[in-house]
Amino acid sequence: MNSTSPRRRFALAAVAGLALTGLLSACGGSDGDGDSSASGPVTLPFWGWANGQEAVVKAFNASHKDVQLKYTKVTDQLTMQKQLTNAVKAKNAPCLVQNTAEYVTSWVSQGALADITKYVESSKSRFNAGSWAGAQVQGKLYGVPTSSSPNFTIYRTDVFAKYGIKPPATWDDFIAAGKVLKKHGIKITNYAGEDPSTLEVLAMQAGAHWYSIDGDSWKVDFQDAGTLKAAKVIQEIIDNDLDSKLSFADYAAVQRNYDDGGTVTRQISTWQMAGMVQNFTKSDGKWALSPWPTYAGESAKTPAGTNLTGSVTLVTKQCAHQQQAAEAALWMSTDTGAVRTMASPETGNGVMPALADSSAYVDEAISQKLLGENYGPAKQVVTDSLGTITTDWTFGPNWTAMFTELQAGWAKVVDKQETVTDLLAHMQKWTVDDLKSRGINVTG
Repeated sequence: MNSTSPRRRFALAAVAGLALTGLLSACGGSDGDGDSSASGPVTLPFWGWANGQEAVVKAFNASHKDVQLKYTKVTDQLTMQKQLTNAVKAKNAPCLVQNTAEYVTSWVSQGALADITKYVESSKSRFNAGSWAGAQVQGKLYGVPTSSSPNFTIYRTDVFAKYGIKPPATWDDFIAAGKVLKKHGIKITNYAGEDPSTLEVLAMQAGAHWYSIDGDSWKVDFQDAGTLKAAKVIQEIIDNDLDSKLSFADYAAVQRNYDDGGTVTRQISTWQMAGMVQNFTKSDGKWALSPWPTYAGESAKTPAGTNLTGSVTLVTKQCAHQQQAAEAALWMSTDTGAVRTMASPETGNGVMPALADSSAYVDEAISQKLLGENYGPAKQVVTDSLGTITTDWTFGPNWTAMFTELQAGWAKVVDKQETVTDLLAHMQKWTVDDLKSRGINVTG
């Protein structure tokens, strides 16, 4: 929600441990080890997009004689999916790929990833359970988790104080605050037409399950109670013109708008603060954090799947050095220096580590420069949010295709050409039909 490009969302709990037939049409993974016994120095191509990765790669190469990483920076997460698709087809995929948990099942179903379980399973206790699950499909590991995604609201304290607004505790409060701000020409949030993660994460928070397992089939439900609850909130925000409609295609313009006070809140994770730190020139010290708004009458709950950070480093099946690749991925997720580099919004992209205990990295993941006197209280907000993340969201095997279709409809919703419920009805039929066309068992 309100993500930058790349839209980096992280999820806890995929389809780990399932031993069901028909769930994946062509469940992939390596049948062998690749050329894991190769002697002498080997070079492992590594594709990613996150700020800070060049520094991590440099540190890795300086500390390893026999294995070197060759880093290529891809524009963003969605571009990664397209370029990786082309590379897999051309049989020249890189060894290591930054990706996010929602895409793991899709890549496994296409036979693109290597099963690296035997190389990394002994490190399971070093990671939190949700992050570990995000790298698995049917109990096999295809990568190493890199980040968790605590979520919270960041808001402009000066604007809120000027108009007597308190940080919204509920979505009803959020809408009410938006109506006050609208009278003064200010938007409370931004809905980019290309980024439907807003709908996804509000549905996730409300307890929705777009994909689930029903016996030996996938079950699809874009119209459950949680999704409709989220749709109601979003529709009210759009109907009342409380949102900006700035595309992240013009990233600089989006950041200027926030810096200038044209839009004054975002529901984000730590990694998105990096772009604010790097681009703001006027509003440093005028931001504070508060918990995600809740649905009325419900306890604190934040979505796991939002925005997107580089949550998993995957090893491809075409890699000739799968063991070395797995070990390199593990190093990047556990080496203290590498983790601190990525955790900082100034040297990296502000990701919270996927480690079992990430509390030591909260200081690095938020910015004193951005938050000013609100830095101390912000650390507690981030820490608390780590304990309210949803753990029961499942990404289906056609997530990549589904999300692309969802994007097209979301653009129409933001432009008021159709309603959120219209989009959900379309996605229900489209997703079921698409899974059937892939030979995957599905109900819904």
